[in-house]
Amino acid sequence: MDLNLAVLIDGDNIPSAYVKEMMEEIAKYGNPTIKRIYGDWTNPKLGKWKNILLENAITPIQQYGYTTGKNATDSAMLIDAMDILYSEKVKGFCLVSSDSDFTRLAIRLREAGMYVIGIGEKKTPEPFIVACDKFIYIEILKYQPEENELETTKSKSSQKSSVDKLTPKVIKLIASTISDLAEDDGWAFLGDVGNLLQKKQPNFDSRNYGFQKLTPLIKSIKEFEIEQRESPKGRFKLIYVRNKE
Repeated sequence: MDLNLAVLIDGDNIPSAYVKEMMEEIAKYGNPTIKRIYGDWTNPKLGKWKNILLENAITPIQQYGYTTGKNATDSAMLIDAMDILYSEKVKGFCLVSSDSDFTRLAIRLREAGMYVIGIGEKKTPEPFIVACDKFIYIEILKYQPEENELETTKSKSSQKSSVDKLTPKVIKLIASTISDLAEDDGWAFLGDVGNLLQKKQPNFDSRNYGFQKLTPLIKSIKEFEIEQRESPKGRFKLIYVRNKE
């Protein structure tokens, strides 16, 4: 993609172990032209970041904690984000944090026409999640199973810590989204369904439920049926889905 992105990472709030997978994920959505991480680098706890930053060309921004109990890192990220916004060098932002303090920033960036991706742990508060165009749980990036691995005992064991259960609430969300987009015959184009699901619930991601793509997720749910159709251009198969009666 040619969408230039600014990646701003809250170093106090994100585990360093996920950075490689996180940067690979961000590359799917655009070109991360600005990559900065914020923290007090005099703190020994942040020492494990050093090699990771060099390997991923991420610029560390020093922010001293001037006042006890106040998050200076948040303030530095907020100021930088607005400077970058007004520089008009990017079209989107990736805010990497599990902190709800960035909720207002995400809203403000979207008001300015920016595409906003949030990345954080599953403990991230709901207000920050819904303030983003898309929100990705960092836990699902560490282990990404292939679709045909999902039946194996080993695979299921690996996913226990990060895979969510497909609840009736999730199935109802998918069903209502299909209904919203369905033609008179009940069929809806799966690509449109995926896009609308993302708008309705920014943290919706098939990987949260152990599937790499939306198609196998839909196939696994007995309430839906899938149909492949020939593309008018003949190059690809088009996937359609509908609710079973």
